[in-house]
Amino acid sequence: MSSIYMRALGEQFNKLHPQIQKRFGFSSEDGIASIGTGTMEHVWYGKWYMLPFLYIGTWRNILFPQRGRNIPFTIENYAYRDSFGRETVTWCRTYYFPNGKRRFDATMIYSEQRGKIIDYLGTHQHLAVEIEMKPTEAGGIGLKSGAQYFYEGKVAFSFPMLFSGYADVVESYDEATNKFHIEVIVRNRVFGPIFGYKGSFDVEYIQISEQDIPQHVKPVREERRE
Repeated sequence: MSSIYMRALGEQFNKLHPQIQKRFGFSSEDGIASIGTGTMEHVWYGKWYMLPFLYIGTWRNILFPQRGRNIPFTIENYAYRDSFGRETVTWCRTYYFPNGKRRFDATMIYSEQRGKIIDYLGTHQHLAVEIEMKPTEAGGIGLKSGAQYFYEGKVAFSFPMLFSGYADVVESYDEATNKFHIEVIVRNRVFGPIFGYKGSFDVEYIQISEQDIPQHVKPVREERRE
């Protein structure tokens, strides 16, 4: 089975650096996970009026109102089949600030319906975000968020972007340092920059079975709607 990112990118997947291909190329059938450990050079948020967005995000491990430099972090990527049979990849990021840790959780699937990656944000998959992907000139991978949808019980609507943000993500591999690099910027079209971070990390690939996947990386609630 192909990874969800291979499906989303098609032939463009071959334009990625070999280390990026390895990191984004495994599926639930491969029995491996990617565990990253590194340092965030800078974690930041925007002006004071961005704080309501960030405080709301802490309820479901999406965003958080904290800044810092040289913050240790981990990123856990496990591939598995969710309860609806969809190939899923976890994106569980933990930041170890001096006064405590913060989490940023997400799970991604490839949507047959939309023909692209859907990123479910937070612990309860209430917010589904369309993701566009493409290789960078240096062989990294660029992700850009698009339309967002809110799902809760019978409630479903296109989320108004006035109250949310668009994310730009670039992940790359540096052969000089043998490290992966990540930079994320979340912006609101009206209010400007909301949140972001920039850092580098090493990756360990571990052999696992489905039973080995820790429960904390999976969502508390799974959403069928994409």
